[in-house]
Order: sequence, then C-alpha cells, then structure tokens
Amino acid sequence: MQIGLILLPLLTHQAGKLQITDVVKGSGPAAESGDTLTMDYTGTLMNGKQFDSSIGKTPFVFTLGVGQVIKGWDQGVVGMKVGGKRILVIPSALGYGERGAGADIPPNSTLKFVIELRKIQKPGHVQKTVIRAGHGAGIKAGDTVTLNYKGTFKDGKKFDSSYDPGRQPMTIQVGGGMIPGFTMGITGMKEGEKSKIVIPYMLAYGENGRPPVIPPKSDLVFEIEIVTVKH
Repeated sequence: MQIGLILLPLLTHQAGKLQITDVVKGSGPAAESGDTLTMDYTGTLMNGKQFDSSIGKTPFVFTLGVGQVIKGWDQGVVGMKVGGKRILVIPSALGYGERGAGADIPPNSTLKFVIELRKIQKPGHVQKTVIRAGHGAGIKAGDTVTLNYKGTFKDGKKFDSSYDPGRQPMTIQVGGGMIPGFTMGITGMKEGEKSKIVIPYMLAYGENGRPPVIPPKSDLVFEIEIVTVKH
C-alpha cells in the first residue's frame, strides 16, 4: 500500500525524536487520550520491508494514551482527525527497544507507519475525587505500583476488593494489562494518596461487560489507595 506517496505532506513536525508527517488533516474532533480509535496502518522497517498491515483485514481498534500500543503510537496519533493520514517514524526507544519483536522487528529498529484514522469514539472521561493527598512524584506509565482498591457499581454494589479477607494489595506495572480507565485514573496519583475514580463503561469492559460479574455497559467506581510507587 502507498498511502500518501502521491500527495504532498501538509505538515511535518517532531515530538522529541518521533517524526510526524501529516499528509491529510481530516476533519472533526481531534483524537485525545481516552478516545477509542479505529485505524488502518502499514508498518515497515526503514529499509522498506513491511512487517505488518491492517489493509485487507479488520481495522485496528485501541484506546489512546493508556499503554495498549507502543509509545510512538500513543504520542504520534494524538491530534489526528477522522479521515486524517499520517506518517510516523518511530525511534526504537518509543517502539520495541533493544529486544525488538519476534522475527520481523530486529532489536533497536526505527519503525515507519503510514496510518489513517477511520473512527473516533469519545466515551467521556474518568472522574477523579481525591480523598487523601499523597506525596512524592505522580505515577506515570511504566511505574510499578502496589495499591489497595474497592470496586463497586454506581448503585454501591461491590464486585471486587483487595480488602476482602485473604486478599493482598495488588502490584501492577502501569500501562499494561488493566482496563483503560483504571490506568488513566491512577496516572498522576502519588504514594499514600487515596482517591475515588468513576470510569465510564467504554473505558472499562465496554458494551459486552465481563459476565457473570460485570454486566454490559457498566460504569465502575473504584476507591484506590496507593501503597508504594517505584518509578
């Protein structure tokens, strides 16, 4: 696929070492953290060898800004609009780093993606209320965090808690494996902080829920207490 090769780039700028070229700007609201995006893409190494593409397959769907994709995507897709096309040149530090990815992406590879935004879903944002202030630097992606939590529905019915008998505080690495709204909610929290976060269903378990515990389209409420943070 050769998206944009017959078009003159509209704008080129750099975010650190990440190179972003807008080929077509698109229209409508801009993509921002927490949005669910539907995209087409083709990824190549800098020698032109293709390692992945969604073209002819199902478009790629992900939530922006919560660590579901490599850092170069989380940074490079921000601000795109529906119909927009971009070229991202992503240094290895914002891609797959020293390890690479399987047989197709060698260690320390700079990656080139041609991407097109098909759809934006703006589900609302996580609401946060600080119950007790913490101290130190705020939590960011990649930090290792130990925390206690209590999860309820909006009617107050509990569905999970680390405070239950026999349970222990949970240790996670921020940006991997959690529902997007949870990651967004704890980002910026500090050690010792206790906060209440309300997560809309599209940033939780979505339209299908997680039967039998989480019904479809369930907004979730968490009280979270940060025990330790390792930056």
